Amino acid sequence: MHTNPFKQLQVNLSVTAATIALLVTAPLMAHGQVNSTTTKPASSNSKTSVVNISITEAEVLAAQKAWGEALVSISTTYDEKGIAAARTLADNIIDQAYAYQSGLVLFKPTLTTGDQTFRTTHKGALSYFVGGDSSFPKDTGFALKGWRKVEIRNAGIFIVGNTATTMGNVSITDKTGKVTTVDKTWQFIRGGDGKLRIIVHHSSLPYSPK
Repeated sequence: MHTNPFKQLQVNLSVTAATIALLVTAPLMAHGQVNSTTTKPASSNSKTSVVNISITEAEVLAAQKAWGEALVSISTTYDEKGIAAARTLADNIIDQAYAYQSGLVLFKPTLTTGDQTFRTTHKGALSYFVGGDSSFPKDTGFALKGWRKVEIRNAGIFIVGNTATTMGNVSITDKTGKVTTVDKTWQFIRGGDGKLRIIVHHSSLPYSPK
């Protein structure tokens, strides 16, 4: 059976014309020039419900401020009420500030070395802040050193959806007035309860060129 070349040409031209029409129409639709669709709430008596879990800059700054206040609170509690009270407070603060309940946290404290440099567990973080754990014999309790003031200076904040990353300097003043400054990177995530918690915490002493 032979195909009529003239009819085949007509078919090809029809397909080509339809394709061109689609290509011409698509940009118009993308720019809202073809208005054939409307969106409305499900009920005329209500507004559309919207769930937005994106983190805001204000929430990041509040979480950083809360971390600084918590460090000072552990120090003052230790000075006024002793190690037992400071340990209990630190334990609760770690639960609130860090995401250990969701799994590991990528925590690299300032003053750790060797195979205990990284504290990916709640137990390791608690020992770093208040010491007293034989599994971490070199920990003396960073939060027990008389801290009275924390100042955070962000070099930048990068927010993507429900995660936020910050990098900058943190200056901590003790009760004698001595100031210690560290370079610090945090990453926060919004937990299932809506609260921001730390999933990455890297801290180190500033580089001093020789």
